[in-house]
Amino acid sequence: MTTVVPTSEEDPALAVVRFTSELTWSDAGPEVSEQQVTRLLLEAQELMATYRWLDLASLMLASADLVFSNSKVPEKELECIFTVICNLVTKTEIVDEAHEMAKLISGKIVHQPTEKPALRIKILFNLYNLLENPYSRFYVYLKALNLAVSGKVTEHVIPSFKKIDSFLKEWNLEVMDQRELFLSIANVLRESKSSAKETFKFLTKYLATFSGEDAYTLGEAKEEAVHTIIEFVKAPDIFQCDLLDLPAVGQLEKDGKYALAYQLLKIFLTQRLDAYLEFQAANSALLKGYGLVHEDCITKMRLLSLADLALHESGRVPYAVIKDTLRIDDNEVELWVVKAITAKLVDCKMDQMNQVIIVSSCNNRVFGQQQWQALREKLGTWRGNITNVINTIQANKITEDGQAMQGLVR
Repeated sequence: MTTVVPTSEEDPALAVVRFTSELTWSDAGPEVSEQQVTRLLLEAQELMATYRWLDLASLMLASADLVFSNSKVPEKELECIFTVICNLVTKTEIVDEAHEMAKLISGKIVHQPTEKPALRIKILFNLYNLLENPYSRFYVYLKALNLAVSGKVTEHVIPSFKKIDSFLKEWNLEVMDQRELFLSIANVLRESKSSAKETFKFLTKYLATFSGEDAYTLGEAKEEAVHTIIEFVKAPDIFQCDLLDLPAVGQLEKDGKYALAYQLLKIFLTQRLDAYLEFQAANSALLKGYGLVHEDCITKMRLLSLADLALHESGRVPYAVIKDTLRIDDNEVELWVVKAITAKLVDCKMDQMNQVIIVSSCNNRVFGQQQWQALREKLGTWRGNITNVINTIQANKITEDGQAMQGLVR
């Protein structure tokens, strides 16, 4: 088999053209094969001489699918072939031409995503590293995410999500591109069955890109808004979100198809267990359709209800109130308090003698404008108290100094 590794006498690009063309025409007979190989080599040489790098990339990619599907070509050699092809993007100083080559190359690589998908991902990242234009890098990265889902090799792209914030600064994307990126990342995480918190985080970022758009644009987000609501309700360890503040979610409130999903979210973020039980009794089929398990929902609503009690009962919550609100037996109260503490929803102590919990702090289910205002007022009060303490200390010090001076005079 012809090797792809170039010798000192032949340019790497020509070596690739020779190899792929010989592979393509190998079944046509020696005469035809030699003629076609010679023709393609001459064409490649002409393109190189005239600096037509995009056309050369197209010529070299013509047999890419055949090369990938040929079991006789080792993966190392495939990688070598595409490394040479990808390197063409460094030949031009024209940004648009490099971008068109990146589109052409990545389009060919993702064409058959289920065939050697891990290798295809690796080639795309090699291409990414060769590109200088930030938007071209973003384009190739997005192709890699979609390929990871289609080829079921999400484990090869998930580690890169730790760098998303720095990527966003580098790429400087428009809103539409951010939207596509966040949704693609969420799809990767869903496919890999990764942390529900991570999936939920990127779904929320996606929905947050819809602000102030017209009804038609917002309509694009409806299904993902519903999906995000269900992700929140399902997640056993997510107890706070700002979904109610997002226009993409708010549009569901009066939507003929999805209003009940919005109502469910509102129950989980602003109401207690009794409201959920009433909703479930009237909409059990809907909840099952969304894949929600009633017992899991009750568990989550009990924890959220307990946190709500801690927030609104002036720091002391009687066991009897917890029992009635959570609809549990007397001997289960402390168990649910411990669960709430473990989930970091409530910081409290149990006073068994007086049958109350004494709350030190608790988490809000939502943290919107109202909560920010309350925090601002609390900080203002603390600042005032600290100022009074400082003034008192200073006044006392002045008095003590004055008394000391009088003693010396006597």
